[in-house]
Amino acid sequence: MTARNRLANLNLKQVAITGIGLVTPLGTSTASTWHHLLAGHSGIVNLASSHPHAKHLPHRDQLAHLPCHIAGLVPPYPYSNAHSDPAPDADAVASILSQDTLRKSSRFIHHALVAAHEALQDAHWAPTSDTDRFATGVCIGSGIGSIDDFAACASLPFRKLSPFAVPRALVNMAAGWTTLTFGLWGPNLAPASACAAGAHAIADAARLIRCGEASVMLAGASESTINPVSLGGFARAKALCVDSNAHPTRASRPFDSSRAGFVMGEGAGVLVLEDLDHALARGAPRIYGLVAGYGASADAYHVTSPEPTGRGAKRAMQVALQGLPDGYKVGYVNAHATSTEQGDAVELGAIREVLGDDSQVMVSSTKGAMGHLLGAAGAVEAGVAVLSMYHGTVPGTLNLKNVDPAAGNLDLVQEPSRQGVQLDAVLSNSFGFGGTNASLLFTKHSKKREN
Repeated sequence: MTARNRLANLNLKQVAITGIGLVTPLGTSTASTWHHLLAGHSGIVNLASSHPHAKHLPHRDQLAHLPCHIAGLVPPYPYSNAHSDPAPDADAVASILSQDTLRKSSRFIHHALVAAHEALQDAHWAPTSDTDRFATGVCIGSGIGSIDDFAACASLPFRKLSPFAVPRALVNMAAGWTTLTFGLWGPNLAPASACAAGAHAIADAARLIRCGEASVMLAGASESTINPVSLGGFARAKALCVDSNAHPTRASRPFDSSRAGFVMGEGAGVLVLEDLDHALARGAPRIYGLVAGYGASADAYHVTSPEPTGRGAKRAMQVALQGLPDGYKVGYVNAHATSTEQGDAVELGAIREVLGDDSQVMVSSTKGAMGHLLGAAGAVEAGVAVLSMYHGTVPGTLNLKNVDPAAGNLDLVQEPSRQGVQLDAVLSNSFGFGGTNASLLFTKHSKKREN
């Protein structure tokens, strides 16, 4: 008996995606992020320049002297994208990010709150009864939390420390603030698994719904750690691109044979996951797709480098694919692909081995446009993968000009985006320091699968 059949025999609930909220360097909403991603725009800027997105950054003089001083920055609120168009719900954003909230919380928490608000609005879910509040939980992780706050406090005398110094920095406070802001009383969790945190959060939340421990979960991750410690540390690890400070929009080039390291970014992604029966019963306005499978593994190889054969990446995808329904085929992989020489090549090899060296499998990475959002990457990219399936459009990989021969016959989608494609199932991969791997499988909702 296959694992898929065993799960079916357990009569586990199906998990629907009914809302999406994205805050990225391309925009502070899903609509603006999606639009600019498909248009081939970039949200990566020079941190030492006069760019309006960089003005809020402290320590800009220190950043300017680092080997890499570019990053993907979220546009200032309440603007909705990199071109400063007004956000569609600017008043609500201003209400959520009140002066009191801004004083007590940090930037990665702000991103999570804005994304969570949009996801709830998109899902038309605003629980008010005790029953609905207890049935709605939050699983929003982060890879790092707020190093900025700890660094800022290190040199302060005791009496100058804020009573919110520790809560501002804790990884779990994006989830905590989300429960406080929206009055949610269900499970409250926060994975901290580096760059796979967002994917793990979605998987953990889906498990709670499958087992009947929650009816609705806000799931995802948030990150904002553009500072001298993070940029300097990643540069010392030789992970960052240092050859494109003068041309930031060209720096992140996943799968390109000239790639030279990743570019850091910030943002948040939150999905509303829901028991399918619950969503149908309340008349949810849309079902973007289903969380059909997920796999996790460990490389157990190196602190920062991927295992060269892709053993862990392959295992994560293989386990996720155990949830693939009969007659469905994966047509698109939203790759982790950070633009590092070794990481991209290992992932390509793993995809080829698991899915077959088949040109019908489309593969792309969002990191050319946004940079690497670290802990938030998996959540944002899961949202992009689901939108690709829902709209039948696959975004191209920005700056992919010369395809790495390691791709073999895989269909690496370059610019422009691929329109009018039929996708039954998509994969989203996330890998992180410490050898942590996650793969999420999303499928289209079909009424045939409801029974």
